[in-house]
Amino acid sequence: MTEQYRILIQCNDEKGLVYKVSNIFYHRNLNILSNNEFVDRAHNKFFMRSVVSGEADMDALKNELLAVLPKESRLEVIAPRKKRIVLMVTKESHALGDILIRYEAGELDATIVGVVSNYDLLEPLVSKFDIPFYTVSHEGVDRDTHEARVLECLHSFGELDYIVLAKYMRILTPRFVDAYEDKIINIHHSFLPAFIGANPYKQAYERGVKIIGATAHFVNNHLDEGPIIAQDVIHVDHAYGWEDMQRSGRDGEKIVLSKALKLALEDRIFVHSNRTVIF
Repeated sequence: MTEQYRILIQCNDEKGLVYKVSNIFYHRNLNILSNNEFVDRAHNKFFMRSVVSGEADMDALKNELLAVLPKESRLEVIAPRKKRIVLMVTKESHALGDILIRYEAGELDATIVGVVSNYDLLEPLVSKFDIPFYTVSHEGVDRDTHEARVLECLHSFGELDYIVLAKYMRILTPRFVDAYEDKIINIHHSFLPAFIGANPYKQAYERGVKIIGATAHFVNNHLDEGPIIAQDVIHVDHAYGWEDMQRSGRDGEKIVLSKALKLALEDRIFVHSNRTVIF
């Protein structure tokens, strides 16, 4: 049976890489359906994403590719499948609702195995989509204890491809981040770090900003400073009150988060030096 494979290559740049890789595809009778390359000249790094079709022994293909790539190359040979993801939320429903609707419509190549929250407020919404909802309350316990309980809940799902913070409003510790390195996707308004704390939209209104927006990024151990996946902006003017800005900002957040998630599910993101290369 003919299958598709995604080949992801990240290595030091050198002459002839595209030829060497393509030659292996040709001799293995694999048809190239799409191919993208990029060279980061500042760091001498080469990135390549190929989608090929045909019959292949994945391990043999990987070994043959590694033999022609520079040392310490990062190579993935991926047979596309539905990724297993968990959504984490607090009280806001806009980002969660958008993902659930796209999921119900078949737009996301994923299986949402559960939604985890520190409140039960959004359980009625999630139940409409026949997805398990888990409440891990933070009330009456310290942060470490609560986080340990959340991690225990996540571990119960088995292997996860991504955790999506759909407005999960609690700071994650290094223990949590390290457990799911490059697997946690977050969304925040693009005012950060200019406007932090309570009601950033009101702060932005009082400063008379003309652009609002949203940023989706991978989570690292520096608050809201992880590698950026997707961003968008919305132009506003003096006629917008802070409530109008908030509504527009939430629209931007849900669209940007869903875009970032789709890119991740399709294996289109490379992470290097706290930056992303996206095909």
